[in-house]
Amino acid sequence: METLAPDYERTEMGTIEIAPEVIEVIAGLATVEVEGVAGMSGGLSSGIAEMLGRKNLSKGVKVEVGQREAAVDVSIIVQYGRRIPEISTEIQRNVKRSIEMMTGLNVVEVNVHIHDVHFKTGDKPEEDETNVRVR
Repeated sequence: METLAPDYERTEMGTIEIAPEVIEVIAGLATVEVEGVAGMSGGLSSGIAEMLGRKNLSKGVKVEVGQREAAVDVSIIVQYGRRIPEISTEIQRNVKRSIEMMTGLNVVEVNVHIHDVHFKTGDKPEEDETNVRVR
């Protein structure tokens, strides 16, 4: 018995199949567009989040894709001083909107994982040298 592709994947000319990696890239681009996102995180390695550049956008994203639905997890590094709940909500909206618009899939979940905070030069609290115990 032959399995037929869902209607949204079937055309007169053949079928359309979207690789999960494509959805990962869409989600990664939609995430870094949000103001306050310093970068994508490849996860925690030795307790330190690895910051990934634009070339590795899909590395901070995990997706589960069904025939009509997708669930997304993004791991990010936020800029110091930004409101994490607002950034997270904007990421969820932007990722959902981008994937649904570009693929036609219904996005049922967008989970945002904050792995680190990025300090600009001069923003990070420096250790007061007068209180240093060991030199």
